[in-house]
Amino acid sequence: MSFASKGMAATAQDEAYRAILQDIRSGRYQPGERLIPETIARELAMSRMPVREAFQRLANEGLVLIRPNRGCVVSGLTIEEIYELFEIRSVLEGLAVRLAMPRFDAAALAELDDHVARMHRAGAAGGTDWLGRHQEFHAYICGLSRRPKLIAQIAALHIAVEPCMRVWLHHVAQPAHATERQDEVVEAIRTGDAEHAEAVMRDHVLRTAPRLAEFLRSRGQAAGLSPTLPASAQL
Repeated sequence: MSFASKGMAATAQDEAYRAILQDIRSGRYQPGERLIPETIARELAMSRMPVREAFQRLANEGLVLIRPNRGCVVSGLTIEEIYELFEIRSVLEGLAVRLAMPRFDAAALAELDDHVARMHRAGAAGGTDWLGRHQEFHAYICGLSRRPKLIAQIAALHIAVEPCMRVWLHHVAQPAHATERQDEVVEAIRTGDAEHAEAVMRDHVLRTAPRLAEFLRSRGQAAGLSPTLPASAQL
């Protein structure tokens, strides 16, 4: 199971929320783009009310901004926010893997290997499905922590940065090579040393931030770009 794929009640608001969320995650709706409730409602064959309710839910999650006279617009990320998201993710996912360690028996390790194999196959095939397989890998580890609130926080961070990740992977990153870094996490888990696994996971997550930030800075695709990267880009 990947992040944000858990079942929800099939209300109109939920349907609108899932549809808009997917379009934001896939990059159909770009940062700064205005979301027109009438257009979305027509596409989804529903009234405007559940769409507006979905906007509020997305706003509460930081994925859109609701502004007077501008309506609802898709949120963007500044370079500083990208670093902050990955810094928070590194701590939370480090905690998750430490909590999950007692549950990594032979069966769990075998399933983890299957996740990595799927990532390798996706990377070798060109990478279009790689990000989804990558999220499933992280979601599986986090799920074994059995901490629902922690898992929800991590999922929100993955979703917030996903549009940027998709652009980056399409233009620059090589998923086949990136999967090697997941192998490092698996090997750390195999040691049975919870502190070591936590440290490796934290480092694994943090390594992505400077590369992603530099790419977005060079393309001018982050909101409120700073002229230089933070000192932590030297990680």
